[in-house]
Amino acid sequence: MSEQHPPGLEPARLAAYLERERPGLMQGPLTAEVVQGGRSNLTYRVTDGTSRWVVRRPPLGHVLATAHDMAREYRVITALRDTPVPVPGTVLLCEDEDVLGAPFYVMEHMPGTPLRTAEELTQLGAERTRAIVLALPDTLTALHAVDPAAVGLADFGRPEGFLERQLRRWGKQLAASRSRELPGVDELHRALGAALPDSPPPTLVHGDYRLDNVLVDDDGRITAVLDWEMSTLGDPLTDLGLLTMYSELDLPGSPISTTGSAPGHPSAAELVERYARGSGRDVSRVHWYTAFAYFKLAVILEGIHYRWTLGQTVGAGFDRIGALVPVFIDNGLTTLRKG
Repeated sequence: MSEQHPPGLEPARLAAYLERERPGLMQGPLTAEVVQGGRSNLTYRVTDGTSRWVVRRPPLGHVLATAHDMAREYRVITALRDTPVPVPGTVLLCEDEDVLGAPFYVMEHMPGTPLRTAEELTQLGAERTRAIVLALPDTLTALHAVDPAAVGLADFGRPEGFLERQLRRWGKQLAASRSRELPGVDELHRALGAALPDSPPPTLVHGDYRLDNVLVDDDGRITAVLDWEMSTLGDPLTDLGLLTMYSELDLPGSPISTTGSAPGHPSAAELVERYARGSGRDVSRVHWYTAFAYFKLAVILEGIHYRWTLGQTVGAGFDRIGALVPVFIDNGLTTLRKG
């Protein structure tokens, strides 16, 4: 009878590879479990009974190589190791698909917990909630202060024309999953293009920066920023816009994680002001970036809804995603008009 193991990771094959590439790293046989919460790349917790590591690999089945590039994610985390940005230490990158069936990398297991819901924050109390959420713009300020060239990431992206390319990319994504009428979505896309801001000097951009992509320890400190698969060089205010969007969302009972209703949670405006004070950047066009974040999420959710209608997604909550898409479109239009 074959040994039970989580989908996408066979511990014995991983152990043999690690023993060959990093002799002495392990003290015994490996066991592995899937870490819940990831929406895209698969994350596993692996242990030899003494030490723990985390393994990241692309999802099972066919995926676009550019969407889940292990080498890029490994590279940026490794580059940030000696900066003020909290990231796990990296152990090794494997691009040989014969080991686990896909490229993967191994990193340190960091202390801390991801906080995904208002209920989880409410249990911590208003004072701790406030301190944890205020650490988000502070950590983002630290990330955007890193000189890409100084950490070997000068060629990590193409910042020229970044916003135009982003708008085109997400417009194409929308077209690829368009299966129903979505009132206002074309208006939002056109309005974003017509009001394109001038980007500040480029920085490292996380691409999916929000509370449930960081780990927080028992003292309320951010111990690690995770999920770097969307990172690149580009407009730092896209990170701020996404953080702002998630901070002002209030969708109780929905499958989308929201935390803004937790007692003590700072307002989106306070997070923006704190980032502006820490970074020294002009945030007067933050409404555009927040509206763009709403548009991006509308496109992502419509893609999930489209795959659900084709029977390609399994799990709780997918049947409710489609009804949320018009909410994100309306919020995007409303937010853009504020600016």
